[in-house]
Amino acid sequence: MIRKLQETDRQQTMYFVSQKPAENVFIIGDIEGYGFHSTIQTLWGDFNDRGDLRAVLLKYDENFIIYAPEDFDAKGLANIINTDSSFSYLSGIEEMVNKLTPYITAQPKKPRILYYAKCETAEFLPTIPKGIIIEKGRAKDAEAIIEQMKAIPEFAEGNYSVEHKQVSLEKALARVYFIKEQGTIISSASSTAENSQSAMIVGVGTLPEHQKRGLATYCMSKLCRELLAENKMLCLFYDNPSAGAIYKRIGFVDIGKWSMWTY
Repeated sequence: MIRKLQETDRQQTMYFVSQKPAENVFIIGDIEGYGFHSTIQTLWGDFNDRGDLRAVLLKYDENFIIYAPEDFDAKGLANIINTDSSFSYLSGIEEMVNKLTPYITAQPKKPRILYYAKCETAEFLPTIPKGIIIEKGRAKDAEAIIEQMKAIPEFAEGNYSVEHKQVSLEKALARVYFIKEQGTIISSASSTAENSQSAMIVGVGTLPEHQKRGLATYCMSKLCRELLAENKMLCLFYDNPSAGAIYKRIGFVDIGKWSMWTY
C-alpha cells in the first residue's frame, strides 16, 4: 500500500532510513529540516501487508529520491512521479532507481552514474603538518570560497550562489575548511546535507597551480575528523578513479553507485 507520509509516521520512517544513514543523507536531512508538512517537499511510503515500510519516495522541489532496499511497488511509485508536472530529476542508489525507471514515461535527457562511498573512521586520515594552517570558513568567506571553486576546472560549471553559501554557513547546515596563501583561498573541502546522523563531503579541490601538495587532503582530514567526532557518518560522490583512490587511502569505502537522472 502506498500513501503520503505524515508527522505520525516520523518514528517509523526515521527508523527505516536510519538503517543506512550514508545512503539516506538527503532523506534524513530533509525530514529533519522540513518535516512532513512542508510546501517544498512531500514523502510517500510503500507498506507491506504487515504495515512495515519497504520504500520511501521523497519529492523535494523538482527532485525525487527513492530508497527501497527490498522489493517494492515500483510501478505504483512511478505513477506518482509520472503524474507530477514539475518532475525533472530522479536520484538514488543505482539498483533502486533501476527498478523504477522502466515505469517512468518520460525519457531521460542526461543520466549520470557516480561512485558512492562512506567513511566511519578517522584511523586513516592524514596528520596535518605543523606548517599547514587550515581555517574554518565563515559566512563572510562565502564569496571567496565560491571564487576558488569556479577557478578549479572540474568545478567551474557548478551552480553556485554566494547568498546560499552564506546562509548555509550561518545556520551550520554546511561547513568549510580552507588553506590560504597570500590572502587567497587555494584549497578547500566542504560538507553539505548535514543531519544528526550523516553528512556529505563536497567541493574537495585545490587551484591547479597549487596541486600535488596534498592540500585538499589536509582540508578534508580536518573536516572529516570534526564530523566523525560528532558521530556523523560521512559520504561522498566521485566519478574520477584517481580521486577515488585518494578517498580510499584515507578511509572511504565504496557502498554502491548513485544514479542521477535528468528528465
